[in-house]
Amino acid sequence: MKSVLLIGQSNMAGRGFLHEVAPIYNENIFMLRNGRWQMMTEPIHFDRSVAGVGPAASFAQAWSNINKNEQIGLIPCAEGGSSIDEWNMEGSLFRHAVSEAKFAMETSELIAILWHQGESDGYGERYKTYYQKLDSLVSSFRKELDVPEIPFIVGGLGDYLGNSGFGRSCVEHSLINQELLRYAENNSNCYFVTGEKLYPNPDGIHINAESQRRFGIRYYEAYRTRSNVDKPLDNEAEIVKRCCKKEHTVAEKRYIAFEQFTLGKSSMEEVMKFLK
Repeated sequence: MKSVLLIGQSNMAGRGFLHEVAPIYNENIFMLRNGRWQMMTEPIHFDRSVAGVGPAASFAQAWSNINKNEQIGLIPCAEGGSSIDEWNMEGSLFRHAVSEAKFAMETSELIAILWHQGESDGYGERYKTYYQKLDSLVSSFRKELDVPEIPFIVGGLGDYLGNSGFGRSCVEHSLINQELLRYAENNSNCYFVTGEKLYPNPDGIHINAESQRRFGIRYYEAYRTRSNVDKPLDNEAEIVKRCCKKEHTVAEKRYIAFEQFTLGKSSMEEVMKFLK
């Protein structure tokens, strides 16, 4: 199995509304939970009770479409509201992510680290020290996990920030993005993914579900091509539709049936169809 570490703040953890997009079920995509690999279902993170759709599911589905019959596992470690200072190597978020990744690496090969963070640092001239702190963070993860060449993919902040709701305070998002891009350009195996033309929830700060699906595809394109994705991909909505549309296997149908039954959304008769 391959695996991917997910770190950053709430837009990596995901706050997209689950009901706004078709769910992704794939028996070859797993998430690490309570020390076990489980078939992925969203929300992947549970940093907050409001966790929802993030970029990781469509990233994993795009990977799976290319690497058929192989398995990939997602390691959710993002924490909503966290600043980059809270990800220093002495802090609990860093130590928890390293611990989870090392545990995952006992049964998988870590192939990428996905980072999305910066809304909490998008004011008060914090961008001036962001590059240095990101450099320390990347180096620390690579050293602690003994993966010196692993692709480290950083997502840009949405260009909708600074305008409304809770996003109004993030007035220096474009300056954070400049530092993220500069870091990717100056360091090997680091790649930048633009947050341009993504759209928010009504709160003005969290990327909505449909945009998160497109964002995940951009992350995968950066991983696949080992290059920056500095503008939206052509026909992104169609790419997402093609990528995430699949005929479910028997195992996936069984998983969905049990999930729906447990949530009180289907009958025992529906479940029994898969137990015969």
